[in-house]
Amino acid sequence: MKLTGNLLRIKNKRDDDNHDITLEIDKVEYITYKKDGRFYQPFDFVDELEAPILITGDRLARITGKHLQEGEHEFQVYDEVEGGFELNENKKLTATTEYDFDADLTILTSVEYTLIVSNEEFKQIKKDRSEEKKANRSRGKKNK
Repeated sequence: MKLTGNLLRIKNKRDDDNHDITLEIDKVEYITYKKDGRFYQPFDFVDELEAPILITGDRLARITGKHLQEGEHEFQVYDEVEGGFELNENKKLTATTEYDFDADLTILTSVEYTLIVSNEEFKQIKKDRSEEKKANRSRGKKNK
């Protein structure tokens, strides 16, 4: 994970002026809801990415009204659609920062990028990642 720019500049409305703020995300959490008895329960899968996802600040808007700890920031994520931006309710970004008074610097300590997907997509993602890991393991044995 890597942050370029000032994350605190992002306000509660999406703004094109924030295009110079970038976040490199190396983990994605996929969540699906399955019926477990009478109630729907969340199931998650965390995917470690080989190449990071880049999200620019012009695709983010701060979520206000929630009681967050100091340094925690929650954002709505917009998708770029044919020259415009459209809010994607199934994507959320949470970032935690700390301020270093000695260096006068805000440091990114954690990022959670969450996508809510259907049960079929969830199963397919898990299957694809499992096959990739198996292929990588077998390549590793051949190279030795």
